[in-house]
Amino acid sequence: MSSFSPGELGRRVGNGLLSFPVTHFAADLSFDEDAYRDNIARLGTYEVGGLFAAGGTGEFFSLTPAEVEQVVAAAVRSAPEGTPILAPAGYGTRTACELALAAERVGADGILLFPPYLTEASQEGLAAHVEAVCRATSLGVIVYGRANGVYAAETLARIAETCPNLVGYKDGIGDIDAITRIHTRLGDRLTYVGGLPTAEMFALPYLELGVTTYSSAVFNFLPELALAFYGAVREHRR
Repeated sequence: MSSFSPGELGRRVGNGLLSFPVTHFAADLSFDEDAYRDNIARLGTYEVGGLFAAGGTGEFFSLTPAEVEQVVAAAVRSAPEGTPILAPAGYGTRTACELALAAERVGADGILLFPPYLTEASQEGLAAHVEAVCRATSLGVIVYGRANGVYAAETLARIAETCPNLVGYKDGIGDIDAITRIHTRLGDRLTYVGGLPTAEMFALPYLELGVTTYSSAVFNFLPELALAFYGAVREHRR
């Protein structure tokens, strides 16, 4: 069972650096759970807002649903108490719902919802997809806008009205006008997460748009540097 209500998760995620630990594989491409758990325990010793288990750079798209559940369970067991673990959900709507249920079953604290499996999607379809996943779980859900999952401000506002456990929006698109419209429309109803590659390059201007945190690749290799940079961004130090 999650240690965080959806509201608590949103606040915690929005006030700390995030990262997506790599997923360790053995030579035969099976999941190397021991190495992964050691790394999660190491990264969890740092003060972070949350860790994405099997995220986009954590090989979500290279894992079967059963392997995703195994990775998430390993992260939950290895992270220090109080470190939020967010699990992935994605692909078709029914699969995404099953992944969300599995994440809740093994004790994850929240869901990062990837774009659905389509080359394109209407706003109505995207809304129905997110609403179905939110209904399937009691965990807080952060929707990931990127690729074919391009959410209009009006769409996110509609979902936020019907789904109280929608707690965040992660932007992997980089459309400044769009993120401005989203933040203007929803204000502090959501937590806003930067999800562009090398997020540090965009952290300061995004902060001015209400994006208080981001997922850092640097944290995987140089956690002290990543945290120092994040602290400087939040304090507007140059």
